[in-house]
Amino acid sequence: MLLAVSGLFEMEDATMTDKVPNSDPTDAATEARDPSHIMQIGMGFWASKTVLSAVELGLFTLLGSGPLSGAEIAERLGLGSRAVHDFLDGLVALRLLERDGAGERARYSNTLDTEFFLDGTKPSYIGGILEMANDRLYGFWGGLTEALQTGRPQNEIKQTGHPMFEELYGDPTRLEQFMQAMVGISMGSFHALADKFDFSRYQSLCDVGGATAALSIVLAQRHPHLTCTSFDLPVVKPIAARSIEQAGLSDRVTAAAGDFFADPLPKADVLTMSLILHDWNLERKRQLIRAAYDALPPEGAFIVIENLIDDQRRENVFGLMMSLNMLIEFGDAFDYTGADFRAWCIEAGFRSVEVLPLAGPASAGIAYK
Repeated sequence: MLLAVSGLFEMEDATMTDKVPNSDPTDAATEARDPSHIMQIGMGFWASKTVLSAVELGLFTLLGSGPLSGAEIAERLGLGSRAVHDFLDGLVALRLLERDGAGERARYSNTLDTEFFLDGTKPSYIGGILEMANDRLYGFWGGLTEALQTGRPQNEIKQTGHPMFEELYGDPTRLEQFMQAMVGISMGSFHALADKFDFSRYQSLCDVGGATAALSIVLAQRHPHLTCTSFDLPVVKPIAARSIEQAGLSDRVTAAAGDFFADPLPKADVLTMSLILHDWNLERKRQLIRAAYDALPPEGAFIVIENLIDDQRRENVFGLMMSLNMLIEFGDAFDYTGADFRAWCIEAGFRSVEVLPLAGPASAGIAYK
């Protein structure tokens, strides 16, 4: 699904394929120009808000029970607009719904992807990040120009004067929504890491900033020899403990409380951080990398899971947009390349660093002590 998100920037728009005539058709050096790529991106918020509203309404979850007509969907979701079929057919054109038939007899159903990723009743649901995008980020991104001009964040701090994390940790409902959003965007990468990285050489792992303990749970399920600790702030510990108990892994996965800037990191053979480093400025990034180095034994491994930007900064659209999102959220935070991560880790004392592609735009940066 993450690939689909970045792919929106490249989709051909079938309604915008007419070429603009060349003012001088005899001039072979000047070809007809097509503005569809520019318009697709510039008006991309139309498609974005359409899918975000569909998730907010629970459309894909509703269709998880089977195909429905437009009238049935409108009745069950409480939609009274004349544009219900525009909405549904727009999702068909965006390849997020299937349609059988036409007009009033048409019946709509999920695609294979929306059935798997956007049905809220399934464990594979990743809609948490889209829910958060709808509730928070969609409005905040309206301030991107101001953020670029001033370098200041455009989120809750503009209304309340309090930083994002202070606001989140003061509201248990929003905190859990945020953590579930991070799980949704990362779950594919967690499973990819479990399959691709050789954990057989290690016995213990600590996930720093572990939130709901999702990564620890995935790794413990995939590698029965591992014992895992999910380390996060005290307010998060009960949420992680509940997830661990529900997974039936309390014998091998533990929730631990602490502040990764104020307290030493728990000792383990492997330390992981998923979408943690990108939340901070360069000084804080280096502080966390040094803390990981100090907590690891010789031959230990430090693994970050991020939307690592390609070293040439030309390909990973999602990673580059995520870095702009860090501007919106924090001002001085940013995403980074594999080469950046390698330089910081070598500076901290790690002997070697590699990048392991995971799922979609995400990769693991792996530093060995």
